[in-house]
Amino acid sequence: MKIVFLCFLAADLYVCWRIWQILPFSVAGKTIAAVLFLIGAFIVFAGFGGMLEKLPLVWAAIAYEYGNSVLIFFLYALIAFLLLDVARVLHLVSGNLLKDSAAGSVAVFGGIMLLLAYGGFHYHHKYREEINMEAPGISAPMKIVLASDLHLGYHNRRAELRRWVDMINSENPDYVLFAGDLIDISVRPLIEWDYASELRRLKAPVIACLGNHEYYAQEPKSREFYARAGIRLLRDEAVRLGELTVIGRNDATDRNRAPLSEIVPSEGGFKLLLDHQPNDLSEAQRCGIDFQFSGHTHRGQVWPVSWVTGFIFEDPYGHMQKGRTRYYVTSGLGIWGGKFRIGTRSEYVVLTLNQTCPRSFMKESFEALL
Repeated sequence: MKIVFLCFLAADLYVCWRIWQILPFSVAGKTIAAVLFLIGAFIVFAGFGGMLEKLPLVWAAIAYEYGNSVLIFFLYALIAFLLLDVARVLHLVSGNLLKDSAAGSVAVFGGIMLLLAYGGFHYHHKYREEINMEAPGISAPMKIVLASDLHLGYHNRRAELRRWVDMINSENPDYVLFAGDLIDISVRPLIEWDYASELRRLKAPVIACLGNHEYYAQEPKSREFYARAGIRLLRDEAVRLGELTVIGRNDATDRNRAPLSEIVPSEGGFKLLLDHQPNDLSEAQRCGIDFQFSGHTHRGQVWPVSWVTGFIFEDPYGHMQKGRTRYYVTSGLGIWGGKFRIGTRSEYVVLTLNQTCPRSFMKESFEALL
């Protein structure tokens, strides 16, 4: 962890130095720009360190939005400056473009701001992913809305949640399932701004499992919020919903969570697993799970981080199948940190479980066509 922090600090200082060099401002102007950038970088660490909890709620929300937006700006500034330095060494661009340069500043910062404007607009468009499955043991079609990584808190606020609840209700689902990270880094804004009343407007029964951010926000407080919101939280347990069995695991953050084999019932119709982090996908196959729904990866949230999640996870996003077990890893309905989607999308999933056609009926139907 110390190595990661030192690398991040070194990259921060490099970008800060390059900002100082490229801006065609006075020393005072350069200093202001560099300080604003470093404040944003500091806020990111302050948020995870709990310092935002000491600020008035409105100021904490402003600080969170600013700091995490600067984090995404930092990513693209780092890429831009590294590429320009390589191009300078190869004599592809003039060194004058990187020093007290209005043209260089407009090219770098104007390009980044256009990219972030697109990413912010794209984030607010929510995609609907539809999955239809034949489900053993299901006697009538069942419609389930699945979502993960809402990250409600300082940045995804109550008005945004209201829009999401209306969107889910418009599907008229039989059940709503959340696969963790409903909460961002603190329950404080959820309590003080009464997010629970919005979640209680969901018309279908709601079931969820824990994500890693519920642990960051202190798991006991997170559990209290779930109860206040009327959400059935499954903590290494299964619940039977007629012909459907939903299994919810504690997040992998909990090193004492039970093995999946100890949670999955031997009977129970169609088995649907909620497991926030898609780590060991073969475990679900071994335990006879029909469908696993996970989140956590955000598909990297912005390019090129999506390449990193693709390297870390067997299934960083989308569909996969192992034996008869099907998987879907979602990129998330909400987002952590800066509200930008670049090369990824925000989505929810509508899963329809259909009755399995008997083989005899399929054979008779086929013969009737001949």
